[in-house]
Amino acid sequence: MMFFDPQYFLFVVPGLLLSMFAAWYVRSTFRRYSQVPLARGLTGAQAAEAVLRGAGVYDVRIEATSGFLSDHYDPREKVLRLSADVYGGRSVAAAGVAAHEAGHAIQHARGYGLMTVRQALVMPARIGSQLSFFVIVIGLALHAMGVAWFGVLLFSAIFLFELVTLPVEVNASTRARQRLESAGLVTAQDAEGVHRVLRAAALTYVAALVSTALQLLYFITRIRQEER
Repeated sequence: MMFFDPQYFLFVVPGLLLSMFAAWYVRSTFRRYSQVPLARGLTGAQAAEAVLRGAGVYDVRIEATSGFLSDHYDPREKVLRLSADVYGGRSVAAAGVAAHEAGHAIQHARGYGLMTVRQALVMPARIGSQLSFFVIVIGLALHAMGVAWFGVLLFSAIFLFELVTLPVEVNASTRARQRLESAGLVTAQDAEGVHRVLRAAALTYVAALVSTALQLLYFITRIRQEER
């Protein structure tokens, strides 16, 4: 089985290590810049509101939510939810994260194509994450290659979701930085800190994509070996 296949670890471990590093890096970078006060003294919620208003978006609510770095934009309810450290924080990190999520709201308001594609892939990716591994294992165990390949198809939905997610996140960060700077909400020094925070966050999406790609490659390689 895959758990006892040395190849499995060769494919999976590099992605796992990269994901662990990315998680550590984004947390350490956020904590570092959460100690750096924003020169303009705005809270994350105020920064997000200013970014939205500057883009002409007035129908998005901003509210606090629980959790650490649990910030997200809900396009169904048009609500921007910010974690406590970001919502009330007056730091460079808080402004960067809040503006990034506001960037997603702007994408939604502008009808950004890749965001629509990502939303369409949410359900297939969720199904793939729940079923693909078991379908592949069953297919390999029974030597039913058609079943195993169907599992790969299910898993591919996860890869496609993450492939689309990366440019969506980068675009949201780009919009965030541009809006913060054009509105004069950050100084040049603050802008550099915001860039570092958002770059660290982007690394987590790169790591997820690489990890998923390596797992997908392993599944394909393993099935082809079984077919010989």
